[in-house]
Amino acid sequence: MEDRKLRIAAVGDELLAGLGDPRALGWLGRVLARTPQDAVVVESFPLPCPMEGTEGLAARWQDEAGRRFSDTHENRLVIGLSGRDLEFGLSTARSRLNLANILDGASHSSVEVFVVGPPPTLDPARNKRLAELNTAFADVTTRRNHHYVDTFSPLLNHEQWRTDLAANGGTPGQAGYGLIAWLVLHRGWFQWLNIAQPE
Repeated sequence: MEDRKLRIAAVGDELLAGLGDPRALGWLGRVLARTPQDAVVVESFPLPCPMEGTEGLAARWQDEAGRRFSDTHENRLVIGLSGRDLEFGLSTARSRLNLANILDGASHSSVEVFVVGPPPTLDPARNKRLAELNTAFADVTTRRNHHYVDTFSPLLNHEQWRTDLAANGGTPGQAGYGLIAWLVLHRGWFQWLNIAQPE
């Protein structure tokens, strides 16, 4: 049987780039390293942009990801969401609409999407607003039958996550990115790629 060929374009902010990770892998690099390629060829093209919210993602994803897609591959899109919209003063409704536009555009192009939600911070007031944003993002994604990984809820009171953020000036380090990667790998990654989960 001929190997399947997958091409993954990934958009997001500095967390997608693995900023602050001493191993320079971030969560995406860790996930790809654990993705078996014996029955599928996976080509990955990370396209992070620092300090980007949903408006920036909505404006650029199609052009940038489209240049990486191919007629000879199964084309997939990974979106690493952040809480950046809070700083930009966007309403939750606006953030929902921006994500909906990306997902609808991807569906129109027959591109399956895997959305990773924003992780929590050490700031309780910000986390309260992030919780609302996370719920909205999850709702928009699942209503459109795409995959959504909630990183916010499981990491909110996770001691190792909080310790890692505190030690790295509020951004994840090696442990934090490892935790996000674990969630991605165990919350639908292999099903999304339609490959068997390794033992």
